[in-house]
Amino acid sequence: MRALRASARLNDDPGRTLPVVVNELAERFGDAPALIGETESFTFRALAARMNQVSRWALDDGVGAGDIVALMMQNRPEYFAIWLGIVQIGGVVALLNINLTGRSLAHCAGVAKPSRVIVADRYAEVWREAAARLEEPPRCFTHGGAGSIDDDWSARDGAPLAEFQPPVLSDRALLIYTSGTTGLPKAAHVSHHRIMSWSVWFAALADTGPGDRMYDCLPMYHSVGGVVAIGAVLVNGGSVVIRERFSAREFWGDVVRHGCTMAQYIGELCRYLLSAPQDPNECAHRLRIVCGNGLRADVWPKFQQRFAIPRVLEFYAATEGTFSLYNVEGQVGAIGRVPSFMRARSPVALIRVDPATRQPIRGPDGFCVRCAVNETGEAIGRLGDDATARFEGYTNEADSEMKMLRDVFRAGDAYARTGDLMRCDARGFFAFVDRLGDTFRWKGENVAALEVASTLTSCRGVVDAAVYGVEVPGLEGRAGMALLATEGPLDLDAVAEALKALPPYARPLFLRHGAAIDVTATFKHQKQGLIEDGFDPARISDPLFAFDAAAGAFVPLDAALHARIVAGQIRL
Repeated sequence: MRALRASARLNDDPGRTLPVVVNELAERFGDAPALIGETESFTFRALAARMNQVSRWALDDGVGAGDIVALMMQNRPEYFAIWLGIVQIGGVVALLNINLTGRSLAHCAGVAKPSRVIVADRYAEVWREAAARLEEPPRCFTHGGAGSIDDDWSARDGAPLAEFQPPVLSDRALLIYTSGTTGLPKAAHVSHHRIMSWSVWFAALADTGPGDRMYDCLPMYHSVGGVVAIGAVLVNGGSVVIRERFSAREFWGDVVRHGCTMAQYIGELCRYLLSAPQDPNECAHRLRIVCGNGLRADVWPKFQQRFAIPRVLEFYAATEGTFSLYNVEGQVGAIGRVPSFMRARSPVALIRVDPATRQPIRGPDGFCVRCAVNETGEAIGRLGDDATARFEGYTNEADSEMKMLRDVFRAGDAYARTGDLMRCDARGFFAFVDRLGDTFRWKGENVAALEVASTLTSCRGVVDAAVYGVEVPGLEGRAGMALLATEGPLDLDAVAEALKALPPYARPLFLRHGAAIDVTATFKHQKQGLIEDGFDPARISDPLFAFDAAAGAFVPLDAALHARIVAGQIRL
């Protein structure tokens, strides 16, 4: 109810954007700490001043309403101040992933079409190489080092701007990219309304206040680390500790040293902390709540108990999504629940899909089929006129159209697809199952890669597992395969024993043993290359194993065994 009241007030003033709020906070909280970084820190007054200095530079350089400025910089307080300053005067900031290079980085710049780019000096060479691939490279301003753009900003007036045309909540503010785990990233439009909605909604759910301090080590070019974790605390006068990147070794020391009361997580971060050696600071903290998404049911209770975490606020949301879910009750393994008093108006629905074609299954009447209780299906969000139910889309109209689903339950209705598989129990709690593309079909059954990976990582010594389906000539569907990263030797007998807990069709038939698994900055597995490699020893240098049903064990997969499998001489 607190969150509903807070978000409802957004409609009272369409001009009250986050930069407006930051100027108000500077007046109210003055020299109280706002952003605490590794190289600089800002009080509320200093944050507003830096924002206003950047705004004056943008105006003098000719940045107009709707003009796009790309930003490529590591996590630091200045990052937040820069994009605030540009969006304050109506500009739009494209938040570039600092881990991208070459073709991928050029693609992200190309879909945004910025007129200017601000690049931290450490990424200058990477940017130059990518910019050479663009037909019309944007003007580049370097931040840090000789001739830095921040020297220009520091010389400008930091007082609130007097005469300019401010944006309104419905205007676009940011371009935030999808992670691109299976293809090139897409740039999602993010309005000022969405930024404010995220901020006040999470502030209300977590009940943030001036005494709170958030620990944020997630990438600031993503919506959670760069907007939600910061905005939700600042709007109520709290402060945020910004770390350049996540470090399991330094996490608890940072949290204790800075007196953090909150921490933002993604599920894999919690698992990494749980697998790390004991830290003398891990229970000496002041955390009252951790907020995030993707905390698996097998990790949740162990994480909460070992580190003495009073409350976990798990949620589900997407940068471009039209709905969100929140687990305010702390139900282990759930991503949220729609309260009974909101169920009739809830925009979320689960529908049956064909995992092979990834298309909705429609009934005899031509409409989509709703999932039954505890049945897995794709989550979709109903579109509406309200700003919170609006699909703001991508820069590419074709990508936006692919997300749309029309004539879903009645003629003329429209929903946005999430690509996420979920199930909902009798009490209304939703559980995340997998990404639609990560689920594959084998032996006529649907296999959820995430559930298989959870079983594999329960094996002693297995620190990470990427599960995917591979094609086997002459057979329908995809056979399960897993890349396992371990500490020490791989115990094949232990893996085979653990997999007995799964239905036979869900057990991987092939294993690949590697030193590490490539992940995105938010710890999502990069699977496309693994899928393309298949189970072919000629393409893979890592040790490979195949399950021998007769022996009930995994055996080395060499060229001869591979040839027999491909020729259909071995029954899988």
